Amino acid sequence: MADPTSSPPVSVFMTVLNEEAALETCVARIFEQDYAGDFELVVAVGPSKDDTWGVASRLAEKEPRLTVVRNPTGYTPHGLNAAIAAARHDILVRADGHAFLPDDYLTAVVALLESSGAANVGGRMVPEGDGTVSGAVAVAMSSPYGIGGAAFHVGGEAGPQPTVYLGAFRRAALEEIGGYDEHFIRAQDWELNHRLREAGHLVWFDPALGVSYHPRSSWKAFAQQQFRTGGWRRRVIEEHRNTASVRYLAPPLTVLAILVGLLAAALSPLLGGWLLLGLAAPVGYLAMVIVLGLLEGRGQPWPVRLRVPVAFAVLHLSWGTGFLLRAR
Repeated sequence: MADPTSSPPVSVFMTVLNEEAALETCVARIFEQDYAGDFELVVAVGPSKDDTWGVASRLAEKEPRLTVVRNPTGYTPHGLNAAIAAARHDILVRADGHAFLPDDYLTAVVALLESSGAANVGGRMVPEGDGTVSGAVAVAMSSPYGIGGAAFHVGGEAGPQPTVYLGAFRRAALEEIGGYDEHFIRAQDWELNHRLREAGHLVWFDPALGVSYHPRSSWKAFAQQQFRTGGWRRRVIEEHRNTASVRYLAPPLTVLAILVGLLAAALSPLLGGWLLLGLAAPVGYLAMVIVLGLLEGRGQPWPVRLRVPVAFAVLHLSWGTGFLLRAR
């Protein structure tokens, strides 16, 4: 373990909403860190439908290193900025109510900040399902054929990357760029890291920094999450035109191709049987997700493996539709 005198104090920050059931476990896991130096946790709580505020307040009464602040809007970037404003230290480590930091995480990210000289360091999201649906979603969210090829999802070499999962920041760099942009209700992490890089700062990825993440456990919740994420990704691209790429345009183009193909087939009795060729788009896509989903689901129990193609389709089509409709 590192020498406490050489381990700078750290502020862990997070924002939560409707997390009554999981908050106590999440907070306990953070305070189980084996970090040699001092650290605190600041939690911004949104206007929840459950007793998240009460749970957080009771935990703070027992734990002097825990500070609880209000996030009146309930939106993620507002809560993160509120937590950062209440934090006392110059190294800021983001946590999340759906993620569990490994015990050595603070030690590792502080050492990496020092060795890399970066303004932000982080690693991979490691989805871990605890049921049939969430298990299939976890496979989709860690597959290049599902979520895409970003290093923080699928891994890669240590080094500079456009973004990382969660992140550990130098306060000075965050203050320089104005913190999280509260316009971006979603995709705020990617947008923040983009501005850090535009300002000349380094964002450093290390695949050894894996943080477990508990994905949505119902198809409806997963579809809603991806629908909104796609809409906000479009807003990021509209704000930062140079960030458009094939990876982000593939899902909306897939949705359009399927819709055009189905429309052509529906019009074939009126305009000619050749329009049935339009079915090539939806049928081809269906065949692709079945084959790739079953391949990516290898090693999973059969109830999970058989649902991985569904998870792929829900992810692609919800995300793409949200992008096209500019969902909020």
